[in-house]
Amino acid sequence: MKKTNVNKGKYGYAFIAPYFIIFSIFGAFPILYTFYLSLTNWNGIGKAKIIGFKNFATVFHDKFFFQSIGNTVLMWVISVVPQMICALVIAVVLVQSKIKAKSFFRAIFYLPNLVTCSSVAVLFSFIMDWQAGALNKMLLGMHIINSPINWFQSTIATPITVGFINWWMWFGYTMIIFMAGIQAISNDVIEAAIVDGANGIQTLWYITLPLIRPTVIYNVITSLIGGMTMFDIPFVLTNGDGSPQGSILTMVMYLYNTAFRNYHYGYAAAIVTALFIMIGIMVFIAYKIMNRKPVYD
Repeated sequence: MKKTNVNKGKYGYAFIAPYFIIFSIFGAFPILYTFYLSLTNWNGIGKAKIIGFKNFATVFHDKFFFQSIGNTVLMWVISVVPQMICALVIAVVLVQSKIKAKSFFRAIFYLPNLVTCSSVAVLFSFIMDWQAGALNKMLLGMHIINSPINWFQSTIATPITVGFINWWMWFGYTMIIFMAGIQAISNDVIEAAIVDGANGIQTLWYITLPLIRPTVIYNVITSLIGGMTMFDIPFVLTNGDGSPQGSILTMVMYLYNTAFRNYHYGYAAAIVTALFIMIGIMVFIAYKIMNRKPVYD
């Protein structure tokens, strides 16, 4: 009986076609259309006017845009440094110690991550309200301060508050990722280090950290992307204006205000294009810096 040659490759294309169709509609097209808008002067009404790269020239001379970059990076640093340290320490303790009810502690630390950012921002706005907030009431009751402090009118306290909220929300998630990386390390390696006389700090620094380098890189890069696109918490805390004195005006908040409050869609598209390029460069640099040495075998 003669065998029929059937090209089975075409069936594979049929199975992967839905993904590429959906990505083209909801991914590739918006990106390309945004770049097109960045070359126009358009307020959302009528036909967009092509102006070339004038919007990008304006971006590079926009002091508010550069202020938003500085604010975003500052709040990200305030958040990510204690976040990584606390998450790593707690992950090591929960994995390598004999603490009971580890699952309970994992759930408690991860719980803030399950609440929406907007809800958390509303919660902290009530806690830190200068007239009826629980924080001022507590400090007054302990006689630490003599009069209520308007926390959200301080250019120092407000960015620190945003960084603290982000740390509180996300260190549980970071801890879970670190725990997964640490649990993947063979116990024989840890036991060999202990037999050789290494203490807990030396084991963490010379064994654990080098072996979870890919996990650390993942956490840093994802937190970098999330930090540079920070929006919900600063927006809710200040009703979108980034007060006081624009101290927590983030890049995405500035983008939102430009597009949906001032109706400069062309310029907003240029901002988001610049933001996309900037995040890509920062992620590339962070990856190269953290991955400059090979992982121990």
